Amino acid sequence: MPPPARVFFVLPGGISLLFRESAASVATRILEGSLALHLTENFRHLHGRNAGQSEQRSWDRSLPALVNALMDAGLGDVEVLIEYSLPLTSKRADAVLAGVHPTTGEPSYVVVELKQWSAAYPEEDEPLLCRIDAYPDAVLNPIEQVRGYCEYLLSFNGALERMPKSLAGVAFLHNAAESRIAGLRGVKEDQHGRMYTGEQRGAFLDFLRSRLAAKPGAEAADVLLAGKIRPSKQLMALAAAEIRDREQFVLIAEQRVAYEQVMSAVRKAKRSNHKQVIVVTGGPGSGKSVVALSLLGELYRQGVTALHATGSASFTKTMRKIAGARKPAVQKLFMYFNSFMDAEPNDLDVLICDEAHRLRKTSANRYTKAELRTGRPQVAELIDAARVPVFLLDQHQVVRPGEMGTKAEIQRAAAAQGLECTVVELDGQFRCGGSDAYEKWVVDLLGLEGGTPSTWEPDGKLELRTAESPQELEDFLVARRADGYGARMSAGYCWKWTTKVTPGMTELPTDVVIGQWARPWNVYGDRSVLGAPPAPLWATDPDGFGQVGCVYTAQGFEYDWSGVIIGPDLVWRTDRWVVDRAASKDPIFTKATPDSEIDRLIRNTYKVLLTRGIVGTVIYSTDPETRDKLRSLVYPASGVQASTFV
Repeated sequence: MPPPARVFFVLPGGISLLFRESAASVATRILEGSLALHLTENFRHLHGRNAGQSEQRSWDRSLPALVNALMDAGLGDVEVLIEYSLPLTSKRADAVLAGVHPTTGEPSYVVVELKQWSAAYPEEDEPLLCRIDAYPDAVLNPIEQVRGYCEYLLSFNGALERMPKSLAGVAFLHNAAESRIAGLRGVKEDQHGRMYTGEQRGAFLDFLRSRLAAKPGAEAADVLLAGKIRPSKQLMALAAAEIRDREQFVLIAEQRVAYEQVMSAVRKAKRSNHKQVIVVTGGPGSGKSVVALSLLGELYRQGVTALHATGSASFTKTMRKIAGARKPAVQKLFMYFNSFMDAEPNDLDVLICDEAHRLRKTSANRYTKAELRTGRPQVAELIDAARVPVFLLDQHQVVRPGEMGTKAEIQRAAAAQGLECTVVELDGQFRCGGSDAYEKWVVDLLGLEGGTPSTWEPDGKLELRTAESPQELEDFLVARRADGYGARMSAGYCWKWTTKVTPGMTELPTDVVIGQWARPWNVYGDRSVLGAPPAPLWATDPDGFGQVGCVYTAQGFEYDWSGVIIGPDLVWRTDRWVVDRAASKDPIFTKATPDSEIDRLIRNTYKVLLTRGIVGTVIYSTDPETRDKLRSLVYPASGVQASTFV
């Protein structure tokens, strides 16, 4: 009998895995039929949901193929880390093998991507993408997938940074015959990305022996798991280098699929009179804007005519300021959705529409010239403007009446013009410490997809706290800033906003008043006032702390610690949320705005605010009953003082 299972749910830096034992112990558990049960129970505990059928099939069919290979290679003492999470994301490697290198005697690691495919073929002229008959959409070539995992680990795990040659990556297609996947080998293989089929099992065993010795791997596994995790590369800080100089972001899994789909469409457009619409969907922190910037940077370097557009003044002005700080030409790459009303059709090669959930029915406003007031849908204008229009969106971030950017809306617009529309779903989580469990908790908390509030189970990836007063919330964030973290306070739009500062005033108007606590909203407009940054830079300028941001200045940005004030527009009453439209001071809402729309938009507003934090989130509600409900859900910490921050 094997020893009791050594299960590590959460490790420093938010790393998680389902199971860790030697190959020999895992083999024994497979024989006795207990491994799948352990993995299923551990998955439910870690992620707060049941494992999907594809994951369970992989455990039942692919893990035995890997473990049997290790045993046949004489590597029963090698440590097997099952479902190893990549740092600061929700993505997981099927397995990481930890052991000793047979030549150097140093720690050695192999990232393994397991595929049950029996056949696969490359996307036409695009070997980085491939097609599987069972899947409706193209997926990333497994060689490139495992290579991306390796490069990502090297970027974020301090132990591997010190010994980069210790890491290798391999995809094992144990059900496949070579003749039925041969086309996938159009992708270059190297130490971080290679592939073996079931027919090449002998060569796979030789590869494993070339990287791992027949010695215990527990110590090497300890070194890997103890490696210091670097903080996430924040979007704004890297924008300039990303666009002007070289690749800064490592795109993995579906992010890379989205990138390659766009680059493929660009090449097709150059070869022929081809036009294709691409939609990239994903929740907050799934990497939409990282994909957008990576694309813009590469297209810019290649001399392809491409522009970035959003419906967000804050996002666009911040990108212009940071990315174009030393090169004014870069500033011109960042436009608004309503900038293309009179654009020549297909004048651009690529138009990247970021934050596309903010699309509006038309681009016209009160300043629009009469000849441009055609009533033409904004989405049609954007599609017409480029050979390859790209839309990146999260429809749960629609927060204003009139915003209509959804996957279905764009698909309808593409179909109306007879255009191909490719959709890529990003299901990873790169914000909120990579905690997909936290994003699901927020969605359930607010009832956005039919779920109900649940108790928060800490997953080691994100700190979640509640505060009993706004002062307690602010004091906690001040302490985090003293530790070197960034922080911001934001709130629902429940207080009137003084938009004009009277000459002679020595401080900003303190509009957000809760009892004895009063703070100003972020500055209104595009100019700094009394040392506070202009509205578009509130989320990125260090002087933005001390003012309370609203959804319009927070949306699209991230910061280490997020303090969220839930105002009286959303309160918990007995067993449900109640939205009070009268408590909202948002001037965008009018008497004509239906209650149902206001309900949806206010909930979406708090979804945006609650998903800005990278390291942690602190929540305060102005309503006592709502505070009680939040305190009961945020377990075990019932307040910001309940446990010491690490």
